[in-house]
Formats: sequence, structure tokens, C-alpha cells
Amino acid sequence: MSAGGAPVLPPPNPAVSFPAPRVTLPVGPDILRTYSGAFVCLEILFGGLVWILVASSNVPLPLLQGWVMFVSVTAFVFSLLFLGVFLSGVVTQISANWNFLDFAYHFTVFVFYFGAFLLEAAATSLHDLRCNATVALEPLLNDNQYNINVAATIFAFVTTACYGCSLGLALRRWRP
Repeated sequence: MSAGGAPVLPPPNPAVSFPAPRVTLPVGPDILRTYSGAFVCLEILFGGLVWILVASSNVPLPLLQGWVMFVSVTAFVFSLLFLGVFLSGVVTQISANWNFLDFAYHFTVFVFYFGAFLLEAAATSLHDLRCNATVALEPLLNDNQYNINVAATIFAFVTTACYGCSLGLALRRWRP
């Protein structure tokens, strides 16, 4: 009892005061049976192809394609981590609103990948631009680099579309 005669309540238990994690996606291998899980796998696959294709073109325009490489590698790694967190079941042990985190992640990556797609398309469109070499004018991209950049542009668009679909699904889960 306190000095005024009122009973003193014990402090709240901190384990009880934290809300439970909010996630509507299945955990473990069951996530691969959902549309969201399938789109994350496609994001990893196509994002890896963008990374490989841009790197194999020897990055003739480092100012433009350096950003594409950064976005594709970063999104590839974070998508692997995102899928790994759901496959391992860690989401049930971390108290967070995973529906919002899913939405925020896919929104951010969608915006960055859309910009990377536009930059890759711009770099590819410059293939006929003539550069001053010491002897003669040469095209900025040779035929092999041009073909590789066309494929990278197509896969960057497909990857952007996959992130857009994941964003739409995440929005539906976050705001039902």
C-alpha cells in the first residue's frame, strides 16, 4: 500500500505490452505457394538477369549503367533477405507490422527499379551516338553491347513489372 492507502500496482510486464507481429502471408515454404512468393522469386530471377546482362556489357556508360547495377544488385540481395526471413519464420519472432514493411519495401524498390529501367533504356538508345576516337568516329555501343543492353532493358522492365505486382498485392494486404 502507498502512503495514501491506495494499493500499488506492479509495473507492467514488458513481454505483454508489445503487440504481436502482424503478418498475413504464410510463413515457411508455404509462402512459395502464394502470388506474393511467386513474384518475389521472379524478382530475384529477373533482377539477377539484369545484373548479369549489364555487367556482361562491360558497362560502356558508367554514369547511367552504374546506377542500374547498384539498383539491381541491391534489390537482388534485399529480395533474397526478404524471402529468407519469410522462409525461415523469423517474421513470427519480430514484433512489427510486416504488411506495412512489405508495402514500404516494394514501393521503394519499384520506384528505384523504374528509374533504373528508364536509365538502361536511355543507355541503349544511345547506341548510334558517335564518339570521337583518335582515328575515326566509332559508335558508343558496338553491336554485341547493343544486343546485351536491349535484353537488359527488357528484363529491367519485366523486373519492374514484377515489383509493381508485388506492390499491388502488398497494398491490398496492408489496407484491406
